[in-house]
Amino acid sequence: MDVGTWPELFVVDVEGNGATPPDLVEVAAVRITGGRPVPTLHTLVRPPRPITPHATRVHRITNDDVADAPCWEQAAPAIQASLHGAWIAAHNAHVDYRALSRHLPGWEPAGVIDTLRLARAVYPDAPGYSLDALLTYTAVPLDGIPGRRHRADFDAHATALLLLDLAAHYPTWRALAAVGVPASMPGAAAPDYEEQTLW
Repeated sequence: MDVGTWPELFVVDVEGNGATPPDLVEVAAVRITGGRPVPTLHTLVRPPRPITPHATRVHRITNDDVADAPCWEQAAPAIQASLHGAWIAAHNAHVDYRALSRHLPGWEPAGVIDTLRLARAVYPDAPGYSLDALLTYTAVPLDGIPGRRHRADFDAHATALLLLDLAAHYPTWRALAAVGVPASMPGAAAPDYEEQTLW
């Protein structure tokens, strides 16, 4: 597939503080440009509620790490401006899409690609579909990615590489989107019903 035919797309990842619903503590976006991932946005966020010990064990972001970070109200304008009018992609995308939508009232991406859906279609015999399992299964090269696993900047970059691997199995953007966009998400194709008449 010619990646140059793609619409503007950012692969995103967010990390939360472990609350229900979660406050965001880290946001990253990687733009697909010229067939390669380009880190575009990364910020820590000081949440209104402390990061739980469980969340810290997963992403290793502590309350001290975010003590001097901007609060959401300070970080949101740049995040919204970066993602405005673009497609987004993420692994298990409904999680990141819902978190961003909840924090960015009025924002809606042009569409949402879920690499989990694509992976299930492309690799039906994969032993697992977590991001870790798929990175191992596809052997996409992770050398040189900044940060570490379970941090937003690393995971967004790794997911972008996975997306490019999956995209190689589709002839066109339209074919990829037909599989990769969940039915309830922006960018989903309208149902192709036959016209109903009374006659």
